[in-house]
Order: sequence, then structure tokens, then C-alpha cells
Amino acid sequence: MPIAPITGMLRKRFWLDISTGLGLGVSAGAAWWYGYELPRKAQQEAFYLKLEKAKLEAAQQS
Repeated sequence: MPIAPITGMLRKRFWLDISTGLGLGVSAGAAWWYGYELPRKAQQEAFYLKLEKAKLEAAQQS
């Protein structure tokens, strides 16, 4: 009793696989962007703002 070949698997699940992959990729990208990148950029901007204020205060006192 031979086993029937698996045919049409890619065609049948192609759109499901593509949409799942894109959906997970976009979700992971958004989670990284809003969960890590933007808070890190805000922290970096706050640091440089504090540094610039310290430079201006030092320049005014001299």
C-alpha cells in the first residue's frame, strides 16, 4: 500500500502562511519600536538636554 504524495500543500496554505508571517513580523516590529526604541530615544534626548543645560550654565557663570 503506497503512501499518496503530498501535493498542493504550498498552494493551499500559501496565503495563510504569508499573512501569518507578515502579521507576526509587523507585530514584533511594532513591539520593538514602541517598547524599546522610542523609550530609549527619549532617555537619550533627556540626557543630551541635561548636558546642554549644564554647558549653558557653566558658560554663563564664567
